[in-house]
Amino acid sequence: MIDVTKMNGGSITVNADLIETVEETPDTIITLTTGKKIIVKESRQEVKNLVKSYRSECNSFRID
Repeated sequence: MIDVTKMNGGSITVNADLIETVEETPDTIITLTTGKKIIVKESRQEVKNLVKSYRSECNSFRID
């Protein structure tokens, strides 16, 4: 899950596994596999970095 900022200033948590595309036109639009679109304040690169960080965190999770 990643936290992003909607255009109205509110925060939203998005399931990174449902992200299909991220585009800047110039607003950043996240399109989910469900077809839902979310316009956010973060840049495309920032969203990409958040997803990479989330995936890295998931892959480093260990159960002892």
